[in-house]
Amino acid sequence: MSTEQGYFTEANSADVVISRNAKAENKRLAEVMEVITRHLHAAVKEIEPTEKEWFDAIMFLTRTGQMCNEWRQEWILLSDTLGVSMLVDAINNRKPSGASESTVLGPFHVANAPELPLGSDICLDQKGTPMIVAGRILSTDGTPIAHAKVDVWQANDEGFYDVQQKGIQPDFNLRGVFRTNDRGEYWFKGVKPKYYPIPDDGPVGQLIGALGRHPYRPAHLHYIITAPGFETLTTHIFDPDDPYIHSDAVFGVKESLMAKFEPVSDPARMADHGFEKPFVEVHHDFVLAPAK
Repeated sequence: MSTEQGYFTEANSADVVISRNAKAENKRLAEVMEVITRHLHAAVKEIEPTEKEWFDAIMFLTRTGQMCNEWRQEWILLSDTLGVSMLVDAINNRKPSGASESTVLGPFHVANAPELPLGSDICLDQKGTPMIVAGRILSTDGTPIAHAKVDVWQANDEGFYDVQQKGIQPDFNLRGVFRTNDRGEYWFKGVKPKYYPIPDDGPVGQLIGALGRHPYRPAHLHYIITAPGFETLTTHIFDPDDPYIHSDAVFGVKESLMAKFEPVSDPARMADHGFEKPFVEVHHDFVLAPAK
């Protein structure tokens, strides 16, 4: 029979609840629930919500769950906008000195994107400002990593991913998988991305609107980089000139992940890269941490 550490009062509320969990077989679960209970009870005591305010909070959480479906995860969106997703990412991806920093995966990664030869154009509909992206994949000692797998994806020039515009964008538009050459180099063509809003038509969007926040993410490219003997790197590169670079709605920007998006209008260089109009050139190297 469960026992209480005294009867429940305002003063000892957390201790009484935690004492009920003493027989939990999963000790990690008991530890986690103790911390959550202490912080939750402390927050309620500090805020002193009215019963209506607490019911409104319950209904907000209810609507958050009801908004989730196969293509939408409102709980992850809430975690993102509270900075929790990035905090969990930071805790689980502490890097040795010199290794590239990670950031959130995001909701629009698609498995089994086509593997393409280096230099291929992932922009299948040829809309927007052309872009060429290049760089190297290195180890922390500066050694190039040959045959590393570089999985890339991005939004188009209007801020939409292909999965958001089925029937408008071709399948696997602006997605591709590449392998570095013997010198650790990768390069591909795409289109200059644009900032875009996170889904803001649900309870999370209403919350950040009520807090005076915008829903936008600055323009970026996604990467997942893998190589035998190294930790997987899930990250972005960002346009430092984007209007939302200092206020990413999900806190994903890190200074080390900014890459110069350099406009190029020289006819000779356009011809060299097979472009018929001005393009954007981006160069960014990534450094992988050794596997633990």
